[in-house]
Amino acid sequence: MPTRGRPKLAYRFLQSVARTSKFLQHIEVIIYVDEDDVESHQIGHQDIDTHLIIGPRKSMGEYNSECLENSKGEIIILVNDDMIIQTQNWDEYIRQYDASVDDGIYLAYGNDLFKKNNLCTFPILSRKTCQILQKPYHPAYRGAFIDYHLMDIFKRLEHAGYQRISYLDGVVFEHLHYRTGKAIMDETYKARGRFDDDMIFVSLVNVRRESVLLLINALNQNNNYQETLSDYHELDKPGNLWAAIKLFTSLFLNDKGLPFKWRFFLWWWFGARYIASKVL
Repeated sequence: MPTRGRPKLAYRFLQSVARTSKFLQHIEVIIYVDEDDVESHQIGHQDIDTHLIIGPRKSMGEYNSECLENSKGEIIILVNDDMIIQTQNWDEYIRQYDASVDDGIYLAYGNDLFKKNNLCTFPILSRKTCQILQKPYHPAYRGAFIDYHLMDIFKRLEHAGYQRISYLDGVVFEHLHYRTGKAIMDETYKARGRFDDDMIFVSLVNVRRESVLLLINALNQNNNYQETLSDYHELDKPGNLWAAIKLFTSLFLNDKGLPFKWRFFLWWWFGARYIASKVL
């Protein structure tokens, strides 16, 4: 859980963990706070194994990657400081789900009461899956799109014939986001550019394609397969709407590695976001 300027919200989340967990002794919370966010340097909870990382400001992808590197658990969940757990014994349900997947390769997610089954807002991955993907929380992402990135990878995997996405409707991780009317617009929200990560997601399309190959070969137990993810190079933002439509058509609408409904959604959504970025 990366957090900045929100010690009260972070503690509220920890309280929800302590209140709802069945196996609290087996849960660890890895928290990244910025070195200049002194007020957050004391975040913790007496009943929870918490590990506080204090370091320089980084991208959201780097925050989560460093938290992953410092974790010990076999089930990894990305969370925000503006969410709380509402389901009693949620951890038992997730442990049972994890045990039901023999090869341990999956993307699971709970009900955030906002995006619900449409998006893995708080993705749940096994450590094995994280290791296969190499960069599950790509460091290029500044503040958004990690959830869409993972959803896209597993949509590709599903389209290739491997259904490994599971929506755990009964596990409620409530997202108390300002867009739901459950929070106020604070400085942390304001600091995140609304469209800053759009071209990062667009530019990482080849990484997502390569990530699917990593998963497929792991599922097929092809131990001789070696794949290094492409280096990240951000594409230039299209100069006009026509150029944007051409780019999104090429990279999304014509991408036969994705189910048509998902690629049409990406084509339409990024086109709409491009227009909004020009007028807002």
